[in-house]
Parts: sequence; structure tokens; C-alpha cells
Amino acid sequence: MSRATPATAKEPGTASVRDRILDTAADLFYQEGVRAVGVDLVVERSGVAKTSLYRHFTTKDELVAAVLERDDANYWAAWDKIATRHRNAPGDEIKAHLQWIARDIATPKYRGCPFLNVATEFPAPDHPARVVALRHKTELRRRLGALVKQIGIARPDSLASQIALLIDGAYVYGQLAKGAAQPLLPAALALISAADNPG
Repeated sequence: MSRATPATAKEPGTASVRDRILDTAADLFYQEGVRAVGVDLVVERSGVAKTSLYRHFTTKDELVAAVLERDDANYWAAWDKIATRHRNAPGDEIKAHLQWIARDIATPKYRGCPFLNVATEFPAPDHPARVVALRHKTELRRRLGALVKQIGIARPDSLASQIALLIDGAYVYGQLAKGAAQPLLPAALALISAADNPG
């Protein structure tokens, strides 16, 4: 998922300070990479005092995890909005999700999936941000599995894993080539068709 430009207006109140830190950190982490961005740069760009940052996030790892938690919530909110529009039509819903993902990858500021990016930067399985990334990808497979099961596919978990692999492949390749996500929908539909008509 691509990232919107962070808010720059200074707003009063504790919640707005936290949001400003998150907005700034999210944008910097996404565009530059987490390891390349220090806390001092987040403080400078957000316009908050370092003490304010540490009041909300005691470590950089905690800040990274909080950014991903918010990305996770935003992703599923967008997913749920699409799901609501296609209630009781699982085939149409899958198509709509894949179209949304492909459109997101095609945006000019796209620089990969934030969950995959962070998982690459932090290989330790117990890193708090990697834990969020793994949970996100597990939930993606679960939701895809529920949809293909509704379609009537005999082995929904296997097909869900294949579609998730296509999605993650599009997320990665989308950083390297324009139009890289265009085959996502037809490839997924071909998998669904093959699973629906085995033999």
C-alpha cells in the first residue's frame, strides 16, 4: 500500500502530537527505509521535541511497530469497505480487492509493501514490527481463504496461499517496473478457474 503525504500543520493536544510523529515516521520509513532513518530526523521533520517522541514511543522499535499497526488498521479498513460493497458475491469481491491492490501499486509514490519492507529489514522473528508484518500476511491469507471457500473451491487454503503469493510478488515487482501489477488480476482469476475446474 502506498503512503499519503504526512500532515505538516501543527495541532494542539497530545493525540495530534502522536499522530504527527506517526505521519512523519511513516513517510520517512516508507521512502527511505527504517534503518536509514534515525529518531533525530523524525523529530526534526515532525517539529516535535525529542522528549515528546519518547513520551509516546519509548524506543524506535516501538515507533516502527506503531507505524505498521496503523498501516494494518488502514489496510483492513479499506478491505472491509470493498467487502461491504460486494457482500454475498465472493468472486466479485476478490476481483475488486485485486483491482484495488493493482491500482495502489501503480501510484507514483509506491515503494513496496510496508509489511514486506519491514520484514526484510528486521529478520529476527521476535522483532515487534516483524510480528505485526507476519500477523498482517497471515490475516491476508485467512481472508482470501474465506472468500475462495465461499466460491466453493475444494482446497481453499492452498488457493489462498497461491493468490497471496501473487499479491506479494506484485508488491515486490511493482517497485521495479511500471505496469508490473497489471497481470495480477488475470493470473489470480486463472488460478481460481483452474481450482474450480480441476483435471
